[in-house]
Amino acid sequence: MTVNMSKGQAISLQKADGGTLTAVRMGLGWQSAPRRGLFGSRTKEIDLDASAVLFADKQPVDVVFFRHLTSDDGSVRHTGDNLVGGAGQGGDDEAILVDLQRVPVHIDQIVFTVNSFTGQSFAEVANAFCRLVDETNGQEIARYTLTGGGPYTAQIMAKVHRAGTGWQMTALGSAANGRTFQDLMPAIVPHL
Repeated sequence: MTVNMSKGQAISLQKADGGTLTAVRMGLGWQSAPRRGLFGSRTKEIDLDASAVLFADKQPVDVVFFRHLTSDDGSVRHTGDNLVGGAGQGGDDEAILVDLQRVPVHIDQIVFTVNSFTGQSFAEVANAFCRLVDETNGQEIARYTLTGGGPYTAQIMAKVHRAGTGWQMTALGSAANGRTFQDLMPAIVPHL
């Protein structure tokens, strides 16, 4: 059963049977929003990029994004860059896989971001979502929908963080501006 998350909401990443999740996929999907012009409706391709920044005691220690597809320890892996989107409400256009059992113990938070590499604002993006899937069975656990668009070019989407002996996910949904995860680092810090 999927939990539709709202900004700031946290969910435990524990299975209904009491077990803990071992592998999750953070999926990102989007479509270009139609624009009305002189010659009717049309869309412009938009390149959104998903990134995962790994933190240890509030310090960034690794990142997974389209130019560094696997974390140095191998526990986090990006499936590849999608330059145009298109899945929207369906499947994932980009995905980041996290093997929670392999994440080194010093990593306490993984922050997921999305940014418009081509610089269009989120007002030009439709049906954008971030979702968490149990990778062992394909079941969607949580979904965070980007609603409303806006004049910003990035979102600090969600974080997966250690909570006791398990993991928890928090939907952040914080608007920011930047074409890459590096541009977003000052905006990420308050969420750690």
